[in-house]
Amino acid sequence: MSGHDSYGGDIFAGHARARKRVVPRVTADRDLVVEDAATGFCGAVVGFDRSYDGEFVKLEDARGAVRLFAMREAAFLIDGEPVTLVRPTATAPKKETRSASGSTRVEGLRARVARTSRIWVEGVHDAALVERVWGHDLRVEGVVVEHLEGLDNLGERLTEFAPGPGRRVGVLVDHLVTGSKETQLTTGLGPNVLVTGHPFIDVWQAVRPATVGIEAWPDVPRGEDWKTGICNRLGWGTPQDGWRRVYGSVESFRDLEAPLIGAVERLIDFVTEPE
Repeated sequence: MSGHDSYGGDIFAGHARARKRVVPRVTADRDLVVEDAATGFCGAVVGFDRSYDGEFVKLEDARGAVRLFAMREAAFLIDGEPVTLVRPTATAPKKETRSASGSTRVEGLRARVARTSRIWVEGVHDAALVERVWGHDLRVEGVVVEHLEGLDNLGERLTEFAPGPGRRVGVLVDHLVTGSKETQLTTGLGPNVLVTGHPFIDVWQAVRPATVGIEAWPDVPRGEDWKTGICNRLGWGTPQDGWRRVYGSVESFRDLEAPLIGAVERLIDFVTEPE
């Protein structure tokens, strides 16, 4: 070719038709509908697979048939246009910034050395629910929760513990209503003992009914064991079965009634106040 060739060699060099077509890359999100360019199979993305031969996408058609297709360049069509499918990027789960009680969660928490002050609750179920919701807060503050195994033991336990400044006791009581036995047992205990409670017969009843999938807690006549009566009326089996249902349903303070929430919060504030 003459050195005076005005085209300078390949006449198509730089021409738009000579450029390689760029095929868009599309994230294969679940339920995205695509067509396999080779077979015409059309379906929605329902999953992925990996083998020695590379990455594969699972497509499900309108009749429920699922097939695997290699995720190769320009292997699929969307609205008739070729695309290259790529797997979605896994995202790290969002860190929970609030504890079950609604307080700010302390990351990398190492439990504080236990305070001398204590919170006492009537029974094992009370202690378990307090730990379930306020456990993080209690470890931050170094507060130990102990159960009394019955309010009748309160006087003896206080004598042994000898409350004083910097050695406070907060007591959580079930069925704390005017004129009840519980009220009579928890008055005049001194400035270093605070008694709070809720009006419910049992701590189970301080769990919102909707949390355990019922409209309301049934009425159980006086003289009948309350937990047994509840389980019989709701078909929950034994009280042990019922407790597993109640405990497993509670995830945060939102699952509890306001009187219990307020009572526990006041106790935590009381036993953690500076001297």
